[in-house]
Amino acid sequence: MIYPILKIPNKQLREKSDPILEIDKDIINILDNMAETMYAAPGVGLAAIQIGIKKQLVVIDCQYGENQKKNPIFLVNPKIIWRSDEKNTYKEGCLSIPEIYEDIERSSKCKINYRDKKNRLQELDCEGLLSTCVQHEIDHLNGILFIDYLSRLKRNSIEKKFIKINKRSS
Repeated sequence: MIYPILKIPNKQLREKSDPILEIDKDIINILDNMAETMYAAPGVGLAAIQIGIKKQLVVIDCQYGENQKKNPIFLVNPKIIWRSDEKNTYKEGCLSIPEIYEDIERSSKCKINYRDKKNRLQELDCEGLLSTCVQHEIDHLNGILFIDYLSRLKRNSIEKKFIKINKRSS
C-alpha cells in the first residue's frame, strides 16, 4: 500500500513521534508499506510522521538506484548515541517539501541504536550519505525539518511558498 505523504505546512510534521512499545504484525505491515511508499515517491528515507503515523518508525535505503537492488533498513525507536565533530554538507531534499534542495551541514559520522523488525536491539555506524539520511529521518521523529537548519529568512520564504500552494489546491 502506498501512503499519501504529508507536505508542509501540515502541522503533524512538527509533532514528536511516540516510541513503539511492541513490534507486532501491524507495525511490520506499516514498515513494509512505508518502504513501498518511499520507493514509489522516490526517496531514500521516510519517517512514519510523514505519512501521518505518529510513531518512531523510519525506513532508509541510501543505496537504491538504477543498478542497485532494494535493501531497506527498518528502524524502530532509533536513537543517535554518538555524532562526530567532523561535518559534511549534502544537498538535502525531503518528500514532505518537494522540489526544494538546500545544502545542510551535519555530522559526517554517527552511531545509532534501534530495534529491527524482529525486536532485536541493533547498533549501526553511519557515515557519509547514510549518516546524513539517518540524522534527517530521526529529526522528523522530533518534529524537526531540514529547513530548520536554514536562515530564518530562507525558511520563511520556503514555508510561505507552500502555504500559497496549499491555499490554491484547497
